[in-house]
Amino acid sequence: MVIDYTQAILLGLLQGITELFPISSLGHSVILPQLLGWDIHQEDPSFLTFLVATHTATALVLLGVFWRDWVRIARGFARSIQRRRIGHLDPDARLAWLLIAGTIPAGLIGLAFESKLRGLFASPQLTAGALFLNGLLLFGAELLRRRPRLEIAQQSDSDERLAKLGWPQAFAVGIMQAIALIPGFSRTGAALAGGLLVGLSHEDAARYSFLLATPIIGAASLLKLPTLLAPEAAPLRGPFLVGALCAGVAAFLAVQFLTRYFETNRLTPFAIYCMVVGIVSSLLLFMH
Repeated sequence: MVIDYTQAILLGLLQGITELFPISSLGHSVILPQLLGWDIHQEDPSFLTFLVATHTATALVLLGVFWRDWVRIARGFARSIQRRRIGHLDPDARLAWLLIAGTIPAGLIGLAFESKLRGLFASPQLTAGALFLNGLLLFGAELLRRRPRLEIAQQSDSDERLAKLGWPQAFAVGIMQAIALIPGFSRTGAALAGGLLVGLSHEDAARYSFLLATPIIGAASLLKLPTLLAPEAAPLRGPFLVGALCAGVAAFLAVQFLTRYFETNRLTPFAIYCMVVGIVSSLLLFMH
């Protein structure tokens, strides 16, 4: 399978936007080529590598946007190792370990079921159905969300509020976002939904989701991107690099928008979008 430059640009821009919006980047990347009639074998390992390349660009953007936060979190993690404990008065250290707890479920499930999950990339019909279900998930999270406790809501700093999460809550958010390993479900959407269900505000749930994205995508990159160094991958490097650059630009614009959007807005418009696109895509694929 070889992705040409036009396809790489379109898929890169699409991934950069949809990875951070709660509308499933994998879902769009599986459905769109089928609707456009592109001769791309999405179950091919090289397609997954292309997606990882574009996701890597997104992770680098998130790392750049939140680099000051990651410096503090890394220092907090180092302090906890040095002191061999997580101090209650050290929110950066606690947040570091909460992010680790939230990363573990998706990592373990992804490693255990990688080959089976890869087969889902070949089923755009299933992906369209999952995209519809992603919309229902977002709707359900809005209906069932817990209001932040008053003492947490009054904390002035977002990281201090996030550090108030319990370990079971952080692990629950991690389990929620693991569902995004199925194309059509959004990692951002699942993490946002999980955050709302454990009592975070929309703003804090979005921030927690963006922070969680970096280690998960970074781990996937370390596993998959080395395949681009193989001699047989030479024809792929140019389009993959262009796609990754486009994804990075789109991701930067997306995170700037979303960090402001979730200060005052909800998931409902994205839920409606996913349900409509899921239904329309299912009909188009049926007639295709």
